[in-house]
Amino acid sequence: MAAASTSTTDTGTPKPIQEQEPLLDVSVLKELARKALVDALNSVNGAKTLVLDPSLAGPLGLVTEVALLKHHGVDKMFWLEAGPLSATTTNIVYLCRPLIKYVKIIAEQIKRHAREAQKYTYTLLLVPRTSTLVTRILEEEGVLGDVTISSYNLQFIPLAEDVISLEHDAAFKELWVDGDETIIYNSSQALITLQKLFGLFPRIVGKGDYAARLANLLTKSVATRPVHASSDDMLGTVSEKIDSLIVIDRRVDMISPLLTQLTYEGLVDELIGIKNSHIEVPASLLAPPAAPNPATSGVPSTSEPSTSTASPLATKEKKKKHHLTTATDPLLAELRDLNFSAVGKKLNQVARRLDEDYKLRHQAKTVAQLRDFVGKLGGLQSEHQSLRLHTGLSELLVPLTRTEEFNKSLEIQQNLLALYEVNNQISAIEDLISQGTDMQVVLRLLCLASIITGGIKAKTLENIKRELLQAYGYNYLPLLLSLSSPSLSILLPTPLPPSAPPAVAASKYPYASLRKSLRLLIEDPDPLEELENDISYVYSGYAPISVRLVQCVAQKGGVLSNPAGEEKKRGVDNSGDGAKGKGVKVQAHPIVGWKGFEEVVATIPGETVDIVQKVPGVDSTLTAVAALREWRKFLIATTGIVSGSSMVESIAGAGTASSGGKEAGL
Repeated sequence: MAAASTSTTDTGTPKPIQEQEPLLDVSVLKELARKALVDALNSVNGAKTLVLDPSLAGPLGLVTEVALLKHHGVDKMFWLEAGPLSATTTNIVYLCRPLIKYVKIIAEQIKRHAREAQKYTYTLLLVPRTSTLVTRILEEEGVLGDVTISSYNLQFIPLAEDVISLEHDAAFKELWVDGDETIIYNSSQALITLQKLFGLFPRIVGKGDYAARLANLLTKSVATRPVHASSDDMLGTVSEKIDSLIVIDRRVDMISPLLTQLTYEGLVDELIGIKNSHIEVPASLLAPPAAPNPATSGVPSTSEPSTSTASPLATKEKKKKHHLTTATDPLLAELRDLNFSAVGKKLNQVARRLDEDYKLRHQAKTVAQLRDFVGKLGGLQSEHQSLRLHTGLSELLVPLTRTEEFNKSLEIQQNLLALYEVNNQISAIEDLISQGTDMQVVLRLLCLASIITGGIKAKTLENIKRELLQAYGYNYLPLLLSLSSPSLSILLPTPLPPSAPPAVAASKYPYASLRKSLRLLIEDPDPLEELENDISYVYSGYAPISVRLVQCVAQKGGVLSNPAGEEKKRGVDNSGDGAKGKGVKVQAHPIVGWKGFEEVVATIPGETVDIVQKVPGVDSTLTAVAALREWRKFLIATTGIVSGSSMVESIAGAGTASSGGKEAGL
């Protein structure tokens, strides 16, 4: 589930990217998370041992650091896992999500200490809030009286200036497999915090059953608020910075995460892996460059990867975790959203520019000129290091994108999206099984085929399932059952058996009609005229359905046609800074819900949401809040960053194992 809130600028003319006003200041969310953690730790006097839920290490690493924890009394940190706990202090603080498996481990460790006559003071901090289930289990285990239960209200974490996330990896499985709707309530509380900071969302628009439940929770918070309530927050006013909240249920677009991501950052995630905004890379790529001049370091093109045996990329070098963030990486903002085919050219341009900038030191003749160059040197070295990192990452990616498995998978995806010879694509997926292709690749393609075509012939699907289990192991049977369950309904036979619940038939996806009405697929595109400035650029011709739906609300013209392509066809160049598409004006409009797309949206399974929020006792008009603009900014809020791999791993119940009794770290 993801939510996008939009805000507008004060003028009708878009500014260059570097001059645009900042988005909402989401850094305040990080400060709230840090303060809440510090307050929770300070509630326990003295030195303390922190026992940490492994799934929280990544999120916590985005809002705090080990030094801050130590400053507030944390002596040692350990992973929360089964087995004995040897604490170094008399205070033990458990920090975890309210999961049964963790509560039972905690209870067992407390009872073990009692048997060994060791005396400790126990505090349990539950994320993001306390749970009656936890209390009941601790009571059944006979240790409730030994534990002080509190909470650490960790909510949205900024991943970028326009992306905030709950970083809850298990959200998809909890909702769609387990039927646990806790994350919807947690999401509503996080969005209420946004409203407290910036004012009420003037309009809430959404699609999907869970989107409707989230919207209802949000509006109830306003409806039950006293008319003359006195508070320091902004729940009593309609926001002047946010003009709408658009909530898209994941069920509405199961297709996009199953596809191979083709942007630079997307491919890094697909082929190397990004978790909580961190990647693991060869340590040498993070070391300072040996020479200051990029020209002498032999920056390679990503179209011709280095094959030197001396390259650290060619050896099994020790990996190091690195935080991918625009705050410290001067090139990431320029590279992350590029289609990977354009990254090599961009890196070479940066290398040449840096080379020219370094050469300016030879032209410095006076002390003032030397001082100016030295003042710029830090920035140049930072860019040089960033260039080295991204060139190295590209060298890692290029050979992976040239494998037969990768390109065959892309070919099947593109053919399925075009509904081209679907039966042949199913046969091609079976061939991949016989060739020993990675199980995740096969499952993603199979699920994609099922969703796009409304199901796979029953006999064919049963044969494929049998082949999958024989090739990869019967331990995957629960995963296949989950994918075929009524709650998920991703992997379906056609025709459906008579015993299938009506909800399963109702969940069949109308891809063929949406493909035309939402202009999802641009076949045989001219890169300059068709893809420029259109979201389909990121998938080389396919527009994610969720983004098209957001455009239905916020940029209707972008759904019906591509403004950049139309202007190119007419011979008009609006690219103010010469960069492709960056200066093209995308016509925005007042937020009026799904108006103009009602019939299209109605064909998609799930409830449709369109709510105007007003402050009780206060008159307000939408026109004053959602004025007509030619440029609109988006803030993306999500329960977690989803990919095809993370979806499959989540459904399968796979996760990162803890460190076997070792000390924990962020």
